[in-house]
Amino acid sequence: MPEDMPADFDFLVRYGYGEVTKNEIKTYQDTVVKDLIMNGTATADITLTEDEMRSIYERMRGIRIMGKLELVSLKQGCAVVPYQEDSWRITVNGFTRNWSWSGENCELTEDAEQLLELRTFIADIVAGKEEYQALPEAEGGYD
Repeated sequence: MPEDMPADFDFLVRYGYGEVTKNEIKTYQDTVVKDLIMNGTATADITLTEDEMRSIYERMRGIRIMGKLELVSLKQGCAVVPYQEDSWRITVNGFTRNWSWSGENCELTEDAEQLLELRTFIADIVAGKEEYQALPEAEGGYD
């Protein structure tokens, strides 16, 4: 990834539990989808600031997100229910990369842990936005 954030830098991250990845942060369209669990989803138009995008870009650059990532744990034989699942699409300098990982196995790889930390960082930025806070609260839970 170039040192300076390119003009076409955008990303999409979908996340949730099991195959129910209803949460989305999509800078391509400046939208966020919140999983309301029992009540479906809610969408808000949210644009991240230039500084927020730059901060996210720097974190992505730091974990070499456009390189080769090991996301599947070699340790099998243990399962978590419910488990988290993320999918990513990142565009930098005209190149788009797609990633996905699952927390179904009891142990995440280091790369998956870094993506989880990155997603948490981004979700925290979004959660602080007035438009996000205006969305309805989620009801229920995943078992």
